[in-house]
Amino acid sequence: MSSPSTTHAQATQALYLQHHGWLLARLRRKLGCAWDAADLAQSTFVRVLTATGQRLDEVAEPRAYLTTIARNLLINHVRRQALERAWLDAVAHLPAPLAPSPEEQLLVLEALREIDAMLGGLPPRAREAFLLAQLDGLTYAQVAARLGVTERTVKRYMAAAFAQCILLAAP
Repeated sequence: MSSPSTTHAQATQALYLQHHGWLLARLRRKLGCAWDAADLAQSTFVRVLTATGQRLDEVAEPRAYLTTIARNLLINHVRRQALERAWLDAVAHLPAPLAPSPEEQLLVLEALREIDAMLGGLPPRAREAFLLAQLDGLTYAQVAARLGVTERTVKRYMAAAFAQCILLAAP
């Protein structure tokens, strides 16, 4: 008798064999970059493999399931690229004596990726509230006014954001 994890791994393998080529071609068309497409396709199947509580034999439309996972990964990928471009553009406009070294730039980019990953799981409004409070230094009342919500809602957003950061920062 096989264990549930073995069965899930076998189902993932079958899904991979049946649909990897299709997903890779779809991502390549969307991205225009074979390397990024391969990375996202692989990440999609890693997500499938590490998913808990999802029985693959119950997935009625495997391509729709894979498309949903890949689309979420693609959104994160595009957001990270925009974040990196914004950082590199800001650095490019600094006078040479103030510009960080290439090593410092890599460290900052890695930190930005980690922060983005931490905040990526939040609803957009909670993420915006967190950034307004933490980066712009607004009070909860100011954040509430800016977002058109109550201060209590901002407190809930902040609690969710801090919980997300703590969960993802824990080893």
